[in-house]
Amino acid sequence: MAELTTSLQLATLQSTTTPLQEAMQVAAKEAAEVLRVLANDDRLLLLCFLSQGEANVGELEVALGIKQPTLSQQLGVMRKQGVVETRRVGKHIYYRIEDPKIFKLLQTMYELYCPKQA
Repeated sequence: MAELTTSLQLATLQSTTTPLQEAMQVAAKEAAEVLRVLANDDRLLLLCFLSQGEANVGELEVALGIKQPTLSQQLGVMRKQGVVETRRVGKHIYYRIEDPKIFKLLQTMYELYCPKQA
């Protein structure tokens, strides 16, 4: 009987999470969501361009060579995930990165992966 009680106490202790563990789980989930958004060539290109300042769909299409249907789809994914923000001026919608964490992540990726000009 004492063995059963010890097993139950151990199971109870293992199933209880601390506030730190909960915070770490939330942070890991958030980071995984951001990394999923970045895990696409077109979205990464878009974010690299937007890290230089806001742009509308026409500007992005010309600058990056991504066709409008793909461009709209990828911008929609990033908007839904809260990675980019928008503002409307007349008929144009301008996209920008608002989250400083995204800027920092892009800066680190630039330093690690982007080709350096001689």
